[in-house]
Amino acid sequence: MISAQNISVSFGGFNLFDNLNFRLGTGDRVALIGKNGAGKSTLLKLISQEQHPSRGSFFIEKDCKIGYLPQDIEFENTVNLIEETYKAFNEILEIENRQEFINNQLETRTDYESDEYLNLIQELTEITTEYELLGGYKYKSKTERILLGLGFERNDFNKPTKSFSGGWRMRIELAKLLLKDNDVLLLDEPTNHLDIHSIIWLENFLLKFKGAILLVSHDRIFLDNITNRTIEIIQKKIFDFKKSYTDYVNFRQELIEQQKLAKKNQDKQIQNTEKLIDRFRAKASKATMAQSLIKKLSKIERIEIDQEENKTMKINFQLSKQPGKVILETKGISKQYGDNLVFNKVDILLERGSKIAFVGQNGQGKSTLAKIIVGEIKYQGQLNIGHNVEIGYFAQNQSEYLDGKLTILQTVEEAATENNRSSVRDMLGAFLFKGDDVDKKVSILSGGERNRLALCKLLLQPFNFLVMDEPTNHLDILSKDVLKKALKKFQGSLILVSHDRDFLDELCTKVIEFKNQRVKIHLGGVNSYLEENKVLSFNEIDKKSESIKSSSKLNHKNDYIIQKSRISIERKIKKLENKIDKLEKSIKAIDVELEINYQKTIETEDFFENYNSKKKQLKDFIDQWEVEQNKLNSI
Repeated sequence: MISAQNISVSFGGFNLFDNLNFRLGTGDRVALIGKNGAGKSTLLKLISQEQHPSRGSFFIEKDCKIGYLPQDIEFENTVNLIEETYKAFNEILEIENRQEFINNQLETRTDYESDEYLNLIQELTEITTEYELLGGYKYKSKTERILLGLGFERNDFNKPTKSFSGGWRMRIELAKLLLKDNDVLLLDEPTNHLDIHSIIWLENFLLKFKGAILLVSHDRIFLDNITNRTIEIIQKKIFDFKKSYTDYVNFRQELIEQQKLAKKNQDKQIQNTEKLIDRFRAKASKATMAQSLIKKLSKIERIEIDQEENKTMKINFQLSKQPGKVILETKGISKQYGDNLVFNKVDILLERGSKIAFVGQNGQGKSTLAKIIVGEIKYQGQLNIGHNVEIGYFAQNQSEYLDGKLTILQTVEEAATENNRSSVRDMLGAFLFKGDDVDKKVSILSGGERNRLALCKLLLQPFNFLVMDEPTNHLDILSKDVLKKALKKFQGSLILVSHDRDFLDELCTKVIEFKNQRVKIHLGGVNSYLEENKVLSFNEIDKKSESIKSSSKLNHKNDYIIQKSRISIERKIKKLENKIDKLEKSIKAIDVELEINYQKTIETEDFFENYNSKKKQLKDFIDQWEVEQNKLNSI
């Protein structure tokens, strides 16, 4: 459907691409990957014809319809949600307007025998047939289905678009794109503003889509579930393989290792040949042989090792100072906007060193509670920040706070303190802003580059408690992995708002779920949380919880007491398990001695009394363990 032929792009003497060639066909679901700033978003704009290449051209089949979802969109705020979404059906809406006009004419006119009147009837018949063929009788139900799948509720349909946040308005644009009858979808980070419920829905939708998809995303699981081909942009060139993302990464690594081995053998062979040539040149009798070897050497096709994109930013979250044991405690925290109650009487206790994930559908209050904790918005209830706690905050739209008129260097210098002002260039270098890059205006940076810059600014301030709201948005996969490793090593406390299961895995030790104006605390990591609910995704959890209506409601004070009680019981269980383990090993050692030398062993003073005492003690510990375990299960 689309062919790219020798595509090159230059900006002010800098070449972004050189002679890119590829083709998109029906059924291709392509992961477009590469580091931030490699040109992924630019390539999507070129294909959508929003921009034009410096050299080369795109061949697009006749009548091929291309749908493009960029990362950033300017929104109109003139109508409500449902009317804005109906704009995806321009042809149908135009016919509806014409039908209304003709019907009004037929009702008011009395020249029933005139040619004009008969022509109106004929036109009405024709456009009604066209209306049906275009899906005019189905578009409203189809629109509702798409909006509900993307997380909207029916009571949202008549709300003005200006009442929705930027993330929700991005969903409106995604809904309009999915409703159109496109042959090719170009999606630039479509999951950035989606919760896991909507991500799963979008996955299922795209898997059923019969056209071609070119997809940019930092979500590894999303890419693996959707794509069957990967195109990577590395240093102005592309690598194109018919493999899903993870399979491609593994294959590329194996290929590069094979190339390195083959090149090593070839270099050795060339070196030996060159030595022979040098030796034969010195002898007149061997001159012909030397010339033959020179010709042979010139015909060897030198093995080149594929380029690797292994430059990654270097992040190290330093602990500013040691805080008290309790980082924060909330008692009866509530937040309401007008008639909208976001959450009610939330009680949370966060201890030093805890790493907690906030999960749940959008609009349930995750970001709101994060903003309350860092002091950005007012609330009802009590919030106590612990002794010596210094908070670092990364907002979901952190990069939007950057001044586009400033350069990268000016941005960081403004945020620097007296202690680190002299090292800002080193900091920028660690975040892959080197040399002349630091003189670039913030306004021309990609979304991922702006996020890297915002992270760099964050590290210029001291903290021991970090609150991060969707920090991986716009980051490439390599940068996301680096951020995850740095957060794992961070010795401070962490609250992380994210829907990226791959990012949360093995990072957070506790999950707080936001749902139905309440929070529920799950001890253990994300995988433990999923196993506890006996489901495979947050999406299934949402469906499960919607289908079950609890007949009783515990008040929030009881939830807080239960949380403390549960922690206490788990500690008892752990101590009992350690005691049981030691006793079992001791008894097993005695049993082994009995097998080896029974008579000598039993002659030991008070042998049977000690042996039976250990067994009785073991039974008592096991009984106690069962009691505590039953208590935990009942909670």
